[in-house]
Amino acid sequence: MPVGWTASARCWPWKARRSEALAQLLPQPRQAQPCAPRAPPPAPFNPLRPLFDYLLLAALWGASFMFMQLAVGDFGPLPTAAVRLGVAALCLLPLAALRGHMGVIRRHAWPLVVVGLLSSGLPAVLYSFAVMHIPTGISAILNATTPMFGALVAWAWVKDRPNASRTLGLLIGFAGVALLAGDRHGGGPAASSDGLIQVAAILACLVACLCYGAAASFTKVYLSEVPPLATAAGSQMGAALVLVLPALTHLPPRMPSASAWGAALAVGVLCTGLAYVLYFRIIQSLGPARALTVPYVIPVFALVYGIVFLGETLTLRMVGCGLVIALGTAMATGLLRLPLGRRG
Repeated sequence: MPVGWTASARCWPWKARRSEALAQLLPQPRQAQPCAPRAPPPAPFNPLRPLFDYLLLAALWGASFMFMQLAVGDFGPLPTAAVRLGVAALCLLPLAALRGHMGVIRRHAWPLVVVGLLSSGLPAVLYSFAVMHIPTGISAILNATTPMFGALVAWAWVKDRPNASRTLGLLIGFAGVALLAGDRHGGGPAASSDGLIQVAAILACLVACLCYGAAASFTKVYLSEVPPLATAAGSQMGAALVLVLPALTHLPPRMPSASAWGAALAVGVLCTGLAYVLYFRIIQSLGPARALTVPYVIPVFALVYGIVFLGETLTLRMVGCGLVIALGTAMATGLLRLPLGRRG
């Protein structure tokens, strides 16, 4: 073979150099690149989890009336409310800090204090007083009027004028409250000689529901841009700080029992701290409209707890009044609409 001859190209050297130059001008085939690791597939959606959260939240909020009654006998209304809110704040503040909400809480400190008093502080004191004098089941049934009072406050404050169907719902709901207050056998004011104090207890429940309604409108006007977890943590902390001094002036004469401490911690950790976490998760999974229907289910659990653990009685009148209140509340909030006319 002559010198300079290449066996592979079988051409002279100048032809080999030309082939190499052409090869450099032509696009080269891409080399396979190592693939980035794929993210694991998302967990399959479990439709039973939102339902479980919904029922668990209703069960926890229903148990709050029982725990308050077990604690208030040793603590008194003000210390019971202060312990509940303080424990709840200690549960929620670390979660808010992990989400980076502490700066938001500081910037909206005063509105959070106001909404904390309306949504937690005053209602906690009022319900702690109420469960000392009326059955927890009646307190829970009255608590179901919260959405109705929310619609009433929204009408007066933010001018959310109800239509004819919602107005009829308000009337039906208040009629159910009046019928429940006159129950002579289920713990109403006429059930004992001390009727005036029971009237005051029922009024305390209704004022608490009015506070809830005012808190909802206040939040919509002044805290609509604040994340819900920041609102919950900041409001609980603000309400707890406001109640500290009044609670210290009404300390119980002796150390509360271990069972009373357990009930107070349970209502703070389970019925407030954990309940708020579940509430926000329900809003994400089911939406805010369905989350607002939880108060309709709370009386069912509260009545069962009262009968099983507290020896309370359930009458047909209580059941009937509860259904009337639920119907009126559903109509007042627009959840149930009747074709009675157009919005004015």
